[in-house]
Amino acid sequence: MSGWFAVAVFVGVYVLLATERVHRVVAALGGALAVLAGGLISTEDAFFSQETGIAWDVLALLLGMMVIVGIVRQTGLFDYLAIWAVKRARGRPYPALVLLLVITAVASAFLDNVTTVVLMAPVTLLVCDRLGLPPVPFLIAEALASNIGGTATLVGDPPNIIIASRAGLSFADFLVHLAPVVVVIFVLFLIGMRWQIRSALVGDGSNPDDLLALDEREAINDLLLLRRSLVVLGAVLVGFVLHGALHVEPAVVAMVGAGVLAAVSRAEPASYLAAVEWETLAFFAGIFVVVGALVKTGVVDRLATAVADATGDDMATALTVVLLASAVLSAFVDNIPYVAAMSPVVEQLTTSPALGVNDGLWWALALGADLGGNATAIGASANIIIIGLARQYGHRITFWGFARLGTPVALGSVLLCLPYLLLRYA
Repeated sequence: MSGWFAVAVFVGVYVLLATERVHRVVAALGGALAVLAGGLISTEDAFFSQETGIAWDVLALLLGMMVIVGIVRQTGLFDYLAIWAVKRARGRPYPALVLLLVITAVASAFLDNVTTVVLMAPVTLLVCDRLGLPPVPFLIAEALASNIGGTATLVGDPPNIIIASRAGLSFADFLVHLAPVVVVIFVLFLIGMRWQIRSALVGDGSNPDDLLALDEREAINDLLLLRRSLVVLGAVLVGFVLHGALHVEPAVVAMVGAGVLAAVSRAEPASYLAAVEWETLAFFAGIFVVVGALVKTGVVDRLATAVADATGDDMATALTVVLLASAVLSAFVDNIPYVAAMSPVVEQLTTSPALGVNDGLWWALALGADLGGNATAIGASANIIIIGLARQYGHRITFWGFARLGTPVALGSVLLCLPYLLLRYA
């Protein structure tokens, strides 16, 4: 009975998010209150459990990077990058979009995708402003690119870290098995974006010659702070890449970097705290509790078991079921708890005598969970962050507006993965 109540609350929250009848923070926190008041989850489960509670490390990572971005913004670096991008694209909208998406995807492969969109969103907004283009389609495309790029490596997306830990896979393993298909998906994604957002690739008549005449160096207004910021930001990025070897969590790296940069910048706290998306952090907290109730009541476990039961003894069927089920579920349920619950099941399947020892199911799980999140506004952390940042700058991304672009990308990506998995592992 408790499982059905947890599902009802989740569906209710999702309907409110989809219809936008209430603010997304109200919907998420209202759902959290419902599962707490209904006794589905205790305060200890909600605030202290790694399996069912708020992922404080995720919130700390977001907070730290938002503070860093808030300080870096004061140097004029984002204006510099925006002018540089416009000039490299010679003022043409589609080349500018391609340049931004390539930078986003590559950065997301070596950082986490949330950090990448936090860093790239201000640049994208300024590029669109310089070219007189609507920023919303560009921002959505950037979130999609970050999720695709993050799929290629161990550190690019949180579910990959869970899979690597459970399966004993290395950074090189992810590159060898996932990067080839991710590169193909990304190239087709770039081509598809030209058609999907073609109406947004028409400027307002701004003169490209005026844009090309700009000197990006004049955008830097605090060279000393810029140098200090780049040193700290570089150290933070190195910490992200080496966090496994250093045994330091990315959240700690981000918070230490934010503290150091705040100290050396001597900026007023109000100036950089204004860049923090408090609404987004509150939304994440509420969603974590609602999904935690699904985990606590065994709903996620039962879903994972049902997927395993549907695979049968045929490897082709197993790959297909794990990929498609992971993609569909990750579009609606946060992929972190889903992968955490599904990993033990996949581990058993990979050693099954009937299927034979085969790592293909791990890659099916990773591809489905990572790429399926592109379908909806709440399917991936990067999606939620980009919506919050857009709102901060006065631009509204609706649930269905995101799904209109994201769902075809997610569907096409997953369908491309299926023959790749079957040919290589079945």
